[in-house]
Formats: sequence, structure tokens, C-alpha cells
Amino acid sequence: MDKAWLRSYPDGMPETVDIDAYQSVVEVFEQSVSQYSDRPAFSNLGTTLTYSEMNQLTAHLASYLQRLPNMNQGDRVAIMMPNVLQNPIAIFAALRAGFTVVNTNPLYTPRELKHQLVDSGAKVIIVMENFCGTLAEVIDATPIEHVITTQLGDMLKFPKSFIVNLVVKHIKKMVPPFTLRRSVKFKAALAEGARVEHIKASISPDDIAFLQYTGGTTGVAKGAMLTNLNMVANMQQASAWIKDGVDEGKDIIITALPLYHIFSLTANCLTFMKVGAENYLITNPRDMAGFVKELKAVPFTAITGVNTLFVGLLNTPGFNEIDFSHLKLTLGGGMAVQKPVAERWKAATGSPLLEAYGLTETAPAVCINPVNLLEHNGSIGLPVPSTEVSIQDEDGRILPQGESGELCVRGPQVMKGYWNNEDETAKVMTDDGWFKTGDVAMMDKAGFFTILDRLKDMIVVSGFNVYPNEVEAIIVGLEGVLEVGVVGEPNPNGGEIIKAVIVKKDQSLTEEIVIEHCRVNLTRYKVPKIIEFKTELPKTNVGKILRRELKST
Repeated sequence: MDKAWLRSYPDGMPETVDIDAYQSVVEVFEQSVSQYSDRPAFSNLGTTLTYSEMNQLTAHLASYLQRLPNMNQGDRVAIMMPNVLQNPIAIFAALRAGFTVVNTNPLYTPRELKHQLVDSGAKVIIVMENFCGTLAEVIDATPIEHVITTQLGDMLKFPKSFIVNLVVKHIKKMVPPFTLRRSVKFKAALAEGARVEHIKASISPDDIAFLQYTGGTTGVAKGAMLTNLNMVANMQQASAWIKDGVDEGKDIIITALPLYHIFSLTANCLTFMKVGAENYLITNPRDMAGFVKELKAVPFTAITGVNTLFVGLLNTPGFNEIDFSHLKLTLGGGMAVQKPVAERWKAATGSPLLEAYGLTETAPAVCINPVNLLEHNGSIGLPVPSTEVSIQDEDGRILPQGESGELCVRGPQVMKGYWNNEDETAKVMTDDGWFKTGDVAMMDKAGFFTILDRLKDMIVVSGFNVYPNEVEAIIVGLEGVLEVGVVGEPNPNGGEIIKAVIVKKDQSLTEEIVIEHCRVNLTRYKVPKIIEFKTELPKTNVGKILRRELKST
């Protein structure tokens, strides 16, 4: 196979990376702790933890987790919180204890949360109190045996910690009433773990580090098994790719995307940890005014995000007052970066907005544009080192340059498979190691890849995958709905919004009823923005709904 992309590699970029340099994610963390001990590691809401402090705190929590009853190496620990300091502490503690991290979206509905906890078999959950009400609804129907709860301000300095927790709970009323048996406070767990010695876990490259859940075409979420080898490989690949855009031990990266998202987890939390950077955590990036205010106070050198996030920042008053003189690297992923957005970002900041491509199943980085790229080129870039990308037809034949087909990936970052789901694994993994992405793409003469379309009906909302079958299954369960088809429509700010086209069974059914039903049963980004009512839906001669004919464009 002609690896045309190698001819376009920047000077000094290796064709391969050493994926055996580290045995585990923990080993990478320990190296950074040793090398950058006194450097800031994670910051949030005015509090900064050094690498040395992260080492101590994660060891304490790991010790606590290791001594919980009925916990064995490889058991799953769910983490359910936004970007706060407790999040990376929990991630590295669980890994150091020899457990598998199950990243859990705190915006899940009870139905979604129950599925993930049952499917993963998680025995422990570390959860922010704001979301304990959801957990309380389903916990008795899950394998969860141990609950650790935390408040927003728990890791902040006093008196700010006290004030933040007071305001969140009693003034803003952001913590709904809940009852959970067998729960322990996060700080109490840290204190108890500090009284005993941390037992160093023996971790192998093939051990599962993360169960990272993604949607499925059947509407059932699947857990991608990402091993230590997968994660280490992607850290090695990504860090080699961006080496000319970073200054080891000195960078500050803005981490606005949630750490439970694979892009933020690997690109920010892990890769920039590897090079001794400071991860500046943004807890609520939806508060654009507050986000801009924070950016004004930080001499950041790198930022990642999705297209909609960059659009939001560009359109927020005060954005033009931010000091961009230190910014060296802007990386967009999770969804296509639009050319007008990239151009506006470059004009406003002086930094090109580089598009990258990846999937949950690939840990995630597959292709990234070179860091020396001056202007947006509309492509997803070049395959990262130690990665093969091919364009294949329906029969698995590799197509020549310039022809379109399914983009397939082979490399050390490709997942082990889907957790307890051999059938779904077999659908996307070939016998010779190719992962079938479901995206239609082509490669140009220079080896740059461009996404043309999707084979799947997946809808991308703000960088998150939404599968129509899941939304349809919820809507059709509503009394008064006869049939429904769900599609994505272009969002002016980038990505898509969800449209549901419904045939009524009961004429009293309204748009408001449908929306409210969806809000109860679906995470916010999965709720349709557009509801249309029709007398019938377009179908094939065998009765399958023709989704493409439901689109406005």
C-alpha cells in the first residue's frame, strides 16, 4: 500500500513511534511526576495542583480504592463529574489502583446511566453531588457497591471551597435532594487513604485502562475497550506530532471539552500531561461570558475544542480583548472545522485552527494536520505515525488515490474491541486488523484525507455522536406517536441539530409534549431541536423509513 502521506510529513517527523516505551498510562504519569514535580499540573477555579501534589492525592485515593471490599484488579470504576480537579485525581487514582476507568457523562438520564453501569459492571462510582439524584434513581438496579460523592468546591482553597459549596447547594439550589446509602465523601476517602501505604499495582500493556462508551447504530451504547497499549500509543503518536508546537514543562492548555470525552481525555489530560503542561480546566464552557473572562486571566499556549465552541467564543463580547500572544497551538476535533470559522479564528488570534480526526475506538487520534500549516485546507490531515489509513470499497478492496470509499484504520491505537459484544466488534474489525470507521473519505496525491460523508446515519451534535435509532426508540414509546424518523440538519454554527419527523396516532400530540418526553429520557444534546408532523413517512418497498428524504436539504 502506497503511504503517500509520508512524503508530506514535516521535517523530522518519524514514520513510527516507540509504542513499547511505557507499560501503562500510570508509567507515563509517574515519569511526568518525577520530571515536572514542582510544575503546575491541573488548575481550576483559582486553585492549582502541582505534579507532586497530584502524585500524593492520587496515591491516597488509590490506596482507599484498593482496600474497598470485593474490589479486584481490573474491576471498573465509574467517574461522573464535569471538569473539576477531582476528575483527573479520580482518573489517575483508579488507574494506579489497577482498575479500569468508565468515563460517565454527568448529563445522562437515569435510563442511560443505568445501561452504562449495568453493561460495564462498575462496582464503584465517584460522582458529583449535583448528579446524585440521577444515580439514586437507578443504583439499586446496578452492580454499584461503593459510592464516593464530591462537591464542586472540594479541592479549592479555603475559604473559596466553603463559599462555592455553600452557594451551589443552598443559594443556587444546583444539588437536587437525593438519598444514597453507603456513600462516602471524596475528602474523607482521601483522608482515609492517606493513613495507609499505596500498593503499586502490576499493570500490563494489554490491561484495559478505559471503557469508553460510544453510541451504536442499534441505539445501544457500546464500551470501547481501550488498553494501556492503545492509550500509550496514541500519547506517543500525538506528542510526536505536536512536538514543534509545544515547549515541554512550560505550556498551559485550555481544557474546555469534558474529560469524559475521548478527545479531551487523550489530547489534553494525557498527552499534555506527558509533556509536563498545565491543564487549565473549564468547568462550564457553556457560560461563554465566564469562559472568556477566564481566558483573559491565563497566558495559555494551547487550546482544543469543537467547531461550535470556537464559534461561541468568537461571538462572545470581550473575546477580542484576550491576550493571544502566547498561543501556539489550536486543535479542532470531534466534528468538522468549518472554513469560515477557521479563518475568523486565525484572523482574531494569529493561530491557525488545525483540524484533526479520530474516533472513540481509536483512542482517538487517526489524522492531524501538520502544526506548521498556515491556512485551513478542508482536510482532516495526515495519518499520525505508526498508523495506516486506507480507503476501501464494500468488499474490502483498497481503492487507489482519488477514489472515495470507507475510511479504515489500522494501528496500535485501535481498540481491543467492544466490551462483552463480539457481534458488534465483528462488524467493524476485519481479520487483518482494519477498523471500519463508517465514514466516506478520499486521499489526495499528497496523502491528505478528506471526509466526504457518513455511511452511518450518525448525527454529530457539538462533537458528540447521536444515533437516530436511540432517539426514535424513545419518541415512538410516547403514547400518541405512530411512526417517527430522526435525522440531522445543518447547524449554522457547525455540526448538526436533530430533527424528528412524526406521524401522529393521537391528534392531541404537540411539539411541547414530545420535547418534554425526550428531555426526561435523553441527554440534552440528543433532544430534537425541530419537530415536524406529517401524515406519512417515505419508505422503501419493504417498509424501511428513508431517512435521507426527511432532510430539508
